Order: sequence, then C-alpha cells, then structure tokens
Amino acid sequence: MKLKTMTELGTPIPSHKAYIIRSTKDVSMEQRARVLKETEYNMFSFPADLLYLDYLSDSGSTSMTDLQWAAMFLGDESYGRNKGYYALLEAFRDTFERGDQPRKIIDMYLTGENDVEKLMNDIYLQSFEGGFVNGGIYQLSRPNTFITPQGRVAEYLLFSTLAEVLHEIDPTKKYYIPNNGHFDTTGANIRAVDIEPVNVFDKTIVLEPFPAEEMDKSNPFKGNMDVVQLEALIQEKGADSIPVIYLTITNNSVAGQPVSMANIKAVNAIADKNGIPLFFDACRFAENAYFIKEFEQGYQNLSVREIVKEMFSYADGFTISLKKDGMANMGGALLLRDQGVFVQKYSINGKNIGTRLKEKQIVTIGNDSYGALSGRDIMALSMGLYEVVKEKYLKSRIGQTRYFAKKLAEHNVPVILPAGGHAVYLDMERFLEGTGMKTEDFGGVGFTIELIKHYGIRACELGPFAFEYDQRPPEQQRSILNLVRFAIPRNAYSRADIDYTVAAVVELFNHKESIPKVRISRGKELSLRHFQTGLEPVYD
Repeated sequence: MKLKTMTELGTPIPSHKAYIIRSTKDVSMEQRARVLKETEYNMFSFPADLLYLDYLSDSGSTSMTDLQWAAMFLGDESYGRNKGYYALLEAFRDTFERGDQPRKIIDMYLTGENDVEKLMNDIYLQSFEGGFVNGGIYQLSRPNTFITPQGRVAEYLLFSTLAEVLHEIDPTKKYYIPNNGHFDTTGANIRAVDIEPVNVFDKTIVLEPFPAEEMDKSNPFKGNMDVVQLEALIQEKGADSIPVIYLTITNNSVAGQPVSMANIKAVNAIADKNGIPLFFDACRFAENAYFIKEFEQGYQNLSVREIVKEMFSYADGFTISLKKDGMANMGGALLLRDQGVFVQKYSINGKNIGTRLKEKQIVTIGNDSYGALSGRDIMALSMGLYEVVKEKYLKSRIGQTRYFAKKLAEHNVPVILPAGGHAVYLDMERFLEGTGMKTEDFGGVGFTIELIKHYGIRACELGPFAFEYDQRPPEQQRSILNLVRFAIPRNAYSRADIDYTVAAVVELFNHKESIPKVRISRGKELSLRHFQTGLEPVYD
C-alpha cells in the first residue's frame, strides 16, 4: 500500500516548535467598546495588551528564532565598531551579493573564535569595494551602507539628503519619484521634501478575480510596475525630473503582491536607458524571491539566495526595513552601489553623496557603527538575514497566508487573490457592496472598529482613509485601492488563530449592513493621519 505524502494531502509539514507561551487576557466586548471610544477609535492607539490577535503590522512584531536569541547574548554595546557592525555588514554582503557562497563570519562570534590573527585577517582588516557594502578604508572614504532604527528612517535619510542635492542642482525644478506602489511612510517622506510620489501600477489587474484553488500552481505577479505608464511618465516629465525610480518588493500597498524578475529587468532597462538610478524598497525581498522561485519560468531550480543575488544585481541602491520579512524586531538600512549611477549623479560640488548621507546619519541618527540600535539588536538582525532566506521557513510563511486567504474565499469573502506573502487583504469595495457606503465614508475603518469591538482582533485599513483619498487630486485618487490588511506576524499564530479570525470576518461580512460609516473628528488634514487622528463611527 502506498500512502499519500502530506504534500499530496494538502497538509503542511510543521516548520517550527513553540517554547514560549504568552496568554491573552479575558476582555469583554463592553470593555473593548469603552477603550475604543476613549482612544478615539484609532487603530494605532488601542492597547495591544487587550487584544486576542493583532494583525496591525508584521513590522517588528514577529517571533525571533533560537539562533537570533542566542546571537543577542553576544551583542557588543561598544560605541565604535562593535562586533555586530562587522557581522551585519558581512550578512548584507552574503545576502544581497554572494548567493550560494556566503562567508557567514557571524559563526566565528557564535563559536567564540579567539585567534586574533584570524579575526584581524578574516574580519577586522578586510577591505571591500564595488558592491553595496564597502569595507575597511572604503567605508570611510566612500560610505555606502547606513544602519538605521527602521525603514522609514532610511527613507528619511535618503530623500531628505537627495532633496538637498537636487536643490543645489536646480532650486526651481519640480521632481517626481515613480513607484509600483508607494507605501504610506515612503510617500510621506517624499512629499515632506517637496517631491511628488507617483504610483505606477494597473489597478484593474490587482482587482481581477483569481481562483483560490490555483494559488499553489500559478501567480500573475500583480505587484509589477506598469512599464507603459512608467515610460509615459518619463516622456511627459523628462528624465531629468525623475531622480530615482522606486520598486517595492513585495508590493505592500498593492495587496502584498510579488514583482516578477522579468518586471525587475524591464524597469532596470528603462532606468538604464534614461540614466535614472533604480532603487528597491526591499522590505520583503525574501518572500518576493520565493514567489519567483515558485512561479517564474527558469527559476525553479535556483535557490532563493541565488534569486536574491540576481534581483539586487539590477538595483543601484535600496532602503530596507529589517523589521519586515521576519528578520528582527528592530532595524533598517540604506545601501548604495559603490560608484554606481546614483553615487556618480548626485556626488556634486566636490562632495561624495555617501559622505553627505553619513554626516546626516551621525547628526540625526547615530554613529555609523550602530545607527541608533543596541548591539543586541544588531546581532539579532545579522542572524535574521540568514534565517529569512531559508526555504522551509518561506514555504511555511507563505503557506499560512494562502491558507488564510483560501478560508475567506471559501466563505465568499472578497479577498485579493492570489494571496501575497505577508498579509491578506480584503477588497472593501466588494465587501461593502449593497450597503450604500461611499468611498469617503471610510467603511474599511468601520470594519476594523467592529472587528476589535466584537472579537478582539486588530487589522489595518490601507485605503481611502490611510492614503488620504479626500486630500488628493483626482489623478491620485484613482490609484488608491480600498483595502483592509491583515499582516501576519512571523511564527506567532497557529491555524486555530487563523480559523478564529476567519470566523470573525465571515460573521461581519454576513452582517455588513451593521458596519458604521466613519467620520474624522480630529486631524483630518494631518500627514500620515491614520497614526494620529481622532475618529468617530456613525451608526444608522
């Protein structure tokens, strides 16, 4: 008798064991309703301790591995050139440049290497140039790696410094930065320096139906940048009006959808042709690479590491939140290709752009060795870069997201399919059909309020409220999707947790007429208002 494998049975093989339990509190619906009112119904203000499940963000909220916890004990809190600084720079080189040939010098620290000559020759006196991570004297004379507390700080460092250089070049010119989907902080950091963020994707493709049963077999890469729109934008505005092209992998604003290698190549070709640097918002690069391995022709037999290496070979620089993709609870970075297009183009008036960035980093964030992180954090995220590209982990991670989406689809809940890597997104336009809810009624926020009140589950509206639909001109309104996101913390939730969430969402869907409209009671015109405004549900 031949028994079926678990893969054939459709049951995932366990990927990890949990040794720490954190119990939830018994909070009544009446108590949650009181807290909602007293925190102005703002999702970011509700105390996490009073929730059963929290899908607000996967940013830094994930469970770390035993190897990451072990690495934390070796954290070096020295102010200048702590051990973790060298481990992190090598982890960057291993992850983004070396493919299947990582050096993994962090193991020397983990095993207590005491041979001073070996440490000097293999780590402390190593010099590198020509990639994203210069080493030795080159990181001093041509700095290109900047450690930050999180991704939005890397964005601030990049865009504020870039704006200063652009102002020196031409203080009267208007600039634009296209992206396949600017996330909230990315767009806000760009607007803050008077540059216009432009979303370049096809909304109709994102919302196209996709059969749930096909998710394990194919993927249309809905996160791709629309290259026709991109070329039209460059022609309309002029290449000299576009300081960088930005590509978000995976595309968080566009339902967490992956970007194909073919699209990365196509965007790179357009950037090269027009002399424009191509940057990645690389927060979920490992998940994106796994989608390419699974579904893009010619990549099935390559490792995730090799796919990552190829992906980043097309970029001139990138920002990254190291809190995403399950790498660590804290950290971010900005990396530039040594002597690449960006560095050559914006090193003006005799000053290297990397030096400008480093000066601002030191003044506003911290010395380049730590970038406002503790030595413990640095060691954890150094190890996290090796953990996140493990294919068994990625299969489990993405498999859980697909399970969540499939369960919702089975109950006819309008969910964006196929599922992305880190989150499930509800299509609130379809979810609220028949209720008479208008875009400006912010029904997605009303849904999140009811979800907390009745079931103790927090999700995040990423639609007309978060992206300030009512404050945007018509051409920008058209690119705003009406979504609610359930971002799944890595290794934190079980199938029982997902099933509880599905049951809650289905019940609200079946009684969607009870979901309230929402009005902004305070701070309507604030930037990034979903973090700080006051709200009020309006019940019929």
